[in-house]
Amino acid sequence: MSEKSKVEIEFPCEFPIKIMGKSNNEFELAVYSIIRKHVPDLAQNAISQRPSKNGNYMAITVTITAQNQDQLDNIYFDLTACEHVMMAL
Repeated sequence: MSEKSKVEIEFPCEFPIKIMGKSNNEFELAVYSIIRKHVPDLAQNAISQRPSKNGNYMAITVTITAQNQDQLDNIYFDLTACEHVMMAL
């Protein structure tokens, strides 16, 4: 990717993170634990959940106030390393 086409994010900013996994308590607890590790002052209304059509999977969207790129990188690293997380966008 050339420098001209690289997207620059201005921090701090509101940043939604979408996380998908099997619909169970372990998935939800793991996601909340990872997010709170990196964003300890997360607002209650920052989290929304949506089950799949058959209820087997869950999509959790967490909107954080991202402080810098390192914070986002660390969140995504921890989420994708978690055995309960299938995907993080």
